[in-house]
Amino acid sequence: MHDTVNLEILGIPSVFVASHVFEDGAEKQAKALGAEPAAVYVPHPIQDRTDAEMTDIADACFASLCEALLGR
Repeated sequence: MHDTVNLEILGIPSVFVASHVFEDGAEKQAKALGAEPAAVYVPHPIQDRTDAEMTDIADACFASLCEALLGR
């Protein structure tokens, strides 16, 4: 989250990506930082996913990530 906020401050468009179970915490941290970064949340858990599953997750969120990055 800090990296995303810092990049945005520098004028570099950024999107915060995390698994959905961290959505509440991410929103609270963003509020504490005084920021509203673009965010995309993916299914949880991540750590035990196969390469093929990770590819599917990336493919599924790619459009949302691009839209968030472009501010749409």
